[in-house]
Amino acid sequence: MHLPTLHAMSNGDTVFATVDLSASPERVFRALSTDQVELWWGSVDTYRMVDWSADLRVGGRWTVVVRTSDGSDLPAGGEFLEIEAPRRIVQTRAYAWDHPTLGRRQTKVAWLLQPVAAGTRLTICHGGFAGLAEAAAEHADG
Repeated sequence: MHLPTLHAMSNGDTVFATVDLSASPERVFRALSTDQVELWWGSVDTYRMVDWSADLRVGGRWTVVVRTSDGSDLPAGGEFLEIEAPRRIVQTRAYAWDHPTLGRRQTKVAWLLQPVAAGTRLTICHGGFAGLAEAAAEHADG
């Protein structure tokens, strides 16, 4: 099985990432906006997403628990700011615990889905790291 190559970078304030996926924009949108995220986000060696819930509407809230490989549960959540199915999701994100480099600062994530010949080009812009370049770099690596 060939895994897609993700390209990520940060300018210190915002993380930018892009990947081409062999799935339709509709399928990728569902994977980002439903509990399907638990099936593919993370890895057994690092962390998994569990207990995903979302009220998929502008102003709706979402929550997830990140379960680390040692069994620690780290909750996060936010609010949906923009939804344009199946092309775009913009949401806030904040940890409900003191992240070592980001703390509980709220950030904003934009998921942009563009149809391409092979399926979907997913572009992620994750902003709100101003003054926290280490946190931005860590999120780009993650």
